Amino acid sequence: MIFDGDEREAEVDLIYHASGVGPEAIYDLRVNAGGLICFATTWPIARDLGLIWGYELIRLHPPLAPLTEKTPKYGDKPAFTIWVNHVSTRTGISDVDRSKTVRELDKIVKIYLEEGPVRARRMFLEGFQAPGHVPVLAARSLSERRGHTELSTCLSLLAGLRPSVVFAEMLGKGTALPLDEAREISRRRGIPLLTGDQVVEACKRAGLYSGYRHYVQQGRHG
Repeated sequence: MIFDGDEREAEVDLIYHASGVGPEAIYDLRVNAGGLICFATTWPIARDLGLIWGYELIRLHPPLAPLTEKTPKYGDKPAFTIWVNHVSTRTGISDVDRSKTVRELDKIVKIYLEEGPVRARRMFLEGFQAPGHVPVLAARSLSERRGHTELSTCLSLLAGLRPSVVFAEMLGKGTALPLDEAREISRRRGIPLLTGDQVVEACKRAGLYSGYRHYVQQGRHG
């Protein structure tokens, strides 16, 4: 669980590493968190797979381009690219289907890291369809943006795992889940609750604050 900070969204997200996401994890995210369930990896990986930012895609259709001229109240561009389903899913929305899409996206990241972008891109294009039910988010560096996308992706690298995560905002009744309630859930379920400041400081010490590519290239991932 990560609380980004009062100066930003002031929200706690529940985070899983994508490699371990089965139907139970999707159920947990949608029932016990409640926000949008998103997959995220780094922007360099997403870009090499051929993805572009969602707002850039919308700008290609001039009647909708004015929608992209606005930014959220916390001030930076969204991390969304496109939404996908794996081709083996039925409707794409069930716990089984979404967990399948997530695990297959994680496999693409694994292929990218082990075999390179060319094969990963080919497997991505062959294995997925769009639009779908799983939004793919891309993490900029923490020096550029300090959202849950960046915090959770950097956290996975700090843990020695590949940059492949799934998360959802934890919601209360009508609003984001209050921090004191998040702390109680953290205590009861034994899930560490980190602040954005803690993650940022750890990433700075690890040399991850300004970008991820050199870290991935050196093979420090699981």
